[in-house]
Amino acid sequence: MTLTATITSLGHKGEGVAEIDGHKVFVPLALPGETITLDANGDRGTLVSVLAPAANRVEPFCAHFGACGGCQLQHLDRPSYEAFKTGLVETPLHFAGIDTKVSRFIDGAGDGRRRATLHARAEGAGYMRLRSHQVHDLDACPILVPGLARAPEIARAVRQAVGDADVSFTASLSGLDVVVRTEKKARADRLMPLVARFRLARLALNGEMVLQAQPPIIEMGRARVELPIASFLQATAAAEQVLADYVVNAVGKAKTVADLFCGIGPFALRLAETRPVFAADSDKPGIAALDKAWRFTKGIREITAKPRDLFRDPLTRFELDPFEAVVLDPPRAGAQAQCEQLSMSKVKTIVMVACDARTFARDAAILVGGGYKLSDLIAVDQFTQSTHIEIAGTFRR
Repeated sequence: MTLTATITSLGHKGEGVAEIDGHKVFVPLALPGETITLDANGDRGTLVSVLAPAANRVEPFCAHFGACGGCQLQHLDRPSYEAFKTGLVETPLHFAGIDTKVSRFIDGAGDGRRRATLHARAEGAGYMRLRSHQVHDLDACPILVPGLARAPEIARAVRQAVGDADVSFTASLSGLDVVVRTEKKARADRLMPLVARFRLARLALNGEMVLQAQPPIIEMGRARVELPIASFLQATAAAEQVLADYVVNAVGKAKTVADLFCGIGPFALRLAETRPVFAADSDKPGIAALDKAWRFTKGIREITAKPRDLFRDPLTRFELDPFEAVVLDPPRAGAQAQCEQLSMSKVKTIVMVACDARTFARDAAILVGGGYKLSDLIAVDQFTQSTHIEIAGTFRR
């Protein structure tokens, strides 16, 4: 049923919100203040036409926008875009009883995303279509680094070799690292020719290495790290540098520092340029890569890197007390168990980096309840044109 409605607000997924017969209907690609026609199906609306566009509507820079589901916000001008993303950080904190404002909104796009996962299916290779499980076929993606320009072509070649697959790419200093995931039985030997054809650094299938021409290398401060298969890495190099600078500055002159959920060490390796660091993460290959990196880098103090599941086995308040500062960079699920222990500890400074605003707010409330004050908060925009935002905050006693 086609209806006419006015968009009243923008939801947290970047969808316009219309009130129809007392119910909210969410309409992708529509902006607040616009009068539109839409097809409604329950609480989901599909934009048919914009009768009166908003003043902050702009032309998308990508021809695929609106069909491809990879971006949600290309039609929004820059001031409105930054205000929306800032709200994504501040609103959950407000509902958690913390009214701290974002002090800086930082563009972390840099040269583009160095990591991406494309879906390779019969209909092509690309991201999922808007509100669909069908793939939108891509010829190019302007938000990726130039080194990933051939990613759609490589993903199509992967499908020809092994069938439907998800193909993850990382642009490293030594070439592309490609990880193929498929639910079907696939012969690794069919993928081997792709390494030479596309000059890949490494190719893996379902977590196991197929062929490596050279180790994928990522630079972190003075160190060079060999990237383990499927280990975490910030999406853009620029955002990683911004976050690392923030962490180092917030930790300040603390002599004893723990880096928890440390991954392959983007913070630990930089912090260790001036002091020894304890680092822990459940990612055993990541811990091994970090351990190797500091040992082979001149001018870095000792990093004690330990594998540890910080969800099930967080550092206790007694283990935490010797540290003057603790850095946290948990995955999307947050660090609830670890924050509960930190809230009872004597640690003076906690710096938390997060990729989910709601779990960040939950964990922040635990720390504030334990006597900490959220003294500074920044938003780093590395997932540009999407509804994802990176957060970094400093808590002090």
